[in-house]
Amino acid sequence: MSMDSQKATYTSPALEFKSSTFSVPVLVLSNNDLLVIEQKLQKKVELAPEFFKNSPVVIDMQELNKQKLDVDISELATVIRKSGLLPIGIRGGNEQQNKAALALLIPIYSTHHSVSNNNQKQKAVTHPPEPKTEAVTTTLITQPVRSGQRIYAQGDLIILAQVSAGAEIMAEGNIHVYNTLRGRALAGVRGDTQTRIFCFDLQAELISIAGNYKISEDLNDSVRNKPVQIYLQEQTLIIKDIE
Repeated sequence: MSMDSQKATYTSPALEFKSSTFSVPVLVLSNNDLLVIEQKLQKKVELAPEFFKNSPVVIDMQELNKQKLDVDISELATVIRKSGLLPIGIRGGNEQQNKAALALLIPIYSTHHSVSNNNQKQKAVTHPPEPKTEAVTTTLITQPVRSGQRIYAQGDLIILAQVSAGAEIMAEGNIHVYNTLRGRALAGVRGDTQTRIFCFDLQAELISIAGNYKISEDLNDSVRNKPVQIYLQEQTLIIKDIE
């Protein structure tokens, strides 16, 4: 081994943290009956077993706590794992629930950022920054997206070829598939509810906009195998023919 290669080995970093974005399902609970939760989860997983298998999930406790309904976090995590899902976080929990989650090595996700008094005073006397205009990037794919492939676009995503079953395409902006869409398509993955999905032939396994999704079994036969646009209206996915 040469001295140059030895030096490169010693100076290379052992690890590196990088910023990234992932689309993770959020399980919003409105019932604290563990038997009911288990039954509902099993039915949902049975509809799309390959999609939900070993899928990470964040537990949302806000609705339960609004209703003042408590649940044992340890038992809840067991039920979720039994269904084949992997709890990777909790949000909207109270102090006791958060403590129980941390004991299970489940991280806590904050639903809002608190601002100290000092920051508020400073904000009052600080001039607002100049507005910035950011160019929206568009990713163009001309080759078929095959099973097992995953594509992520920071802006809009345009695909001129078919998207095969088992493939996953994600975009922070809109998604356009000028061919058959058989895989999973997730638009607005960073929460933009104004994004849309357009395709020439809808046969998707899953479609999602800003975390609101439908799986294949939820799609009406009247919207299959035809050009459609998909958008969000009052937290409901609307599928409409392209005229």
